[in-house]
Amino acid sequence: MTHPADPPIGGGDGEQQKKLKLLAVTACPTGIAHTYMAAEKLSQAAERLGIDMKVETQGSIGAENVLTDNDVREADGIIIAADKDVDRGRFAGKRVLSVGVSEGISNPERLIEQVRSAPVHGGGGGGAADPISGGGGGRERSVAYKALMNGVSYMIPFVVVGGLLIAISLSLGGHTDPQGGLVIPDGSFWKHVNDIGVIGFTLMVPILSGYIAYAIGDRPALVPGMIGGWIANTGDLYDSKAGAGFIGAIVTGFLAGYLVLWIKKVKVPKFAQPIMPIIVIPIVATTALGLFFIYVIGKPISWVFEHLTDWLSGMTGTSAILLGAILGLMIAFDMGGPVNKTAFLFGAGLIATGNQTVMGMCAAAIPVMPLGQGLATLVRKRLYSEQERETGLAALFMGFFGISEGAIPFAAARPAQVIPANMLGGAVAGAIAGQAGVEDAVPHGGPIVAVLGAVGGVPMFFIAIAIGTVVTALTTVTLVDLSERKRRGQAIVDVPGAPEPVLVGVGAGAVGTSGAGAPQKAPAPAAAFSSPTAEDEVLSGYLTEQTVKVQLDSADKDSAIREMANLLASTGKVNDVEELVRTALRREAQGTTGLGEEIAIPHAKTDAVTSPVVGFARSSEGIEWGAIDGTKAKLIFMISVPEAAAGDEHLRILALLSRKLMDTGFRERLEAAPDEAAILEVLREVR
Repeated sequence: MTHPADPPIGGGDGEQQKKLKLLAVTACPTGIAHTYMAAEKLSQAAERLGIDMKVETQGSIGAENVLTDNDVREADGIIIAADKDVDRGRFAGKRVLSVGVSEGISNPERLIEQVRSAPVHGGGGGGAADPISGGGGGRERSVAYKALMNGVSYMIPFVVVGGLLIAISLSLGGHTDPQGGLVIPDGSFWKHVNDIGVIGFTLMVPILSGYIAYAIGDRPALVPGMIGGWIANTGDLYDSKAGAGFIGAIVTGFLAGYLVLWIKKVKVPKFAQPIMPIIVIPIVATTALGLFFIYVIGKPISWVFEHLTDWLSGMTGTSAILLGAILGLMIAFDMGGPVNKTAFLFGAGLIATGNQTVMGMCAAAIPVMPLGQGLATLVRKRLYSEQERETGLAALFMGFFGISEGAIPFAAARPAQVIPANMLGGAVAGAIAGQAGVEDAVPHGGPIVAVLGAVGGVPMFFIAIAIGTVVTALTTVTLVDLSERKRRGQAIVDVPGAPEPVLVGVGAGAVGTSGAGAPQKAPAPAAAFSSPTAEDEVLSGYLTEQTVKVQLDSADKDSAIREMANLLASTGKVNDVEELVRTALRREAQGTTGLGEEIAIPHAKTDAVTSPVVGFARSSEGIEWGAIDGTKAKLIFMISVPEAAAGDEHLRILALLSRKLMDTGFRERLEAAPDEAAILEVLREVR
């Protein structure tokens, strides 16, 4: 008996068997090399086996060569080789094989064989926790990590837009008030701007929760996740003076996602199946989660809020340094959550009694988190994606205006590293302000209150903030760096199953493909990448005969990078060879750029170069580059672009090279070319 999704089987002698048609989706968290390497390997394997295959690539700039409804309708099976979430809802009724991206690179033929007997997808969206899987399976990020990052990525725009609108409205339309802090007159233009910003801030918590849930349970989990996040952030619903904030949102997001997954497993009559994801699952999950939070989780939060306030009241006569440190720890812990609000309202309530020093401690700690996290993105750029660095700039701006929520995206993405760093910096700032007797006459914090004249002891107030900020930044980059090294076990190896190569100081991006694995023409580079466009140029003219070397003299990686840097310097586009070498070596410390298959692509983004430049060299003996497949690098490319370079041209080059280098014949021709001119002629195939 055959299943409707089974590949058609040919008939008798006079009947021609229908050619098998397969689809594939490749994706990696950063979407540079492995996305395209897997696509190319699958396309090559399909061509060898006489199978029609179309491959969709999902890079950081979006999906390319997108599979259409007609493609899916005619397909006999779909291979998903991805280490990130891929929406499987469009593949209902088709055989779907889901593996890690490394399997698409290492075992494409096996995947093509396995997809013929893969399970038929039942129609759910197939979020990160979707059980559909195939044999093998490459190394993937955990479901929890991918879900958390999904929520953070959707939350960031709300934090930035809401925070900046609030900051702008306060700076241009606000004034200090002993009872209300920084206030804006009702009915004024800036009050309306402020209200719009508040809406953005209000939405960020349910957005975080909703998209964490969505990554786990797909669309049916979105509503319970968002409503659960709203409940978590609304303390009035469970008799608390403050909501649970972003930490509560993370909890409700995971609860909603896994609750929906559990409900999906419940067997229901066939007539009820169509309404399950639209009506039944969202209603049941939303109601259950909401009541659970209000009656089970919310009550302890209210209890904590009440007893923390009583505890702080009993400490008003103790050491100012100790009280300041404790208030700083609380302010920095959850940034708008119950612990933060307890400390803030405690300080604000004492202003009316004439005690302004407690609010001074809080005011010094309030901006430390966003300022510290923003500074961290400037101190160690390589640890952060481009989006995170942009968020860091916004956090610096919000920190000046005392908007501690500017640090929430960083805390939500890396809670184990960022929250302790925030607390340490907040404690230092609070303790210094307490020891110095800093006063704040309004219930608000950050440098803005000093600028507006509400702070007593201004010099020490700024010193406390500055020291706390530096402590937070340095602690953050140290903990994040240690965490990344621990997660990788050793230097990251950029080979099948490992993270993608990332240019030092730049976020991930990708270039799509067109057709069954052919490179799609990239958008024209921005002005910073202007270059000749002659047909015979190699890699947009960035690689020339001048930057090709037939045989490297070096025998180790560090020496090879230095030799390659000097090769690039021969073009006159390198103004600081030593800095270029240091930047490239820092990238290698972050994770080797050895791709395996005897290939290495060291790269760097640095102002040591004045314009993009690419070099190529060979090593007949091979150089140990740390590739996980154990091969030594014999084909070595080096890419370097300036910091100010615009666009994704460097990523386009990396994607094109990654794809073309999967072609065994191309590599053999590159190795056999006798001189620079012949090498250049082979490299012209990279388009």
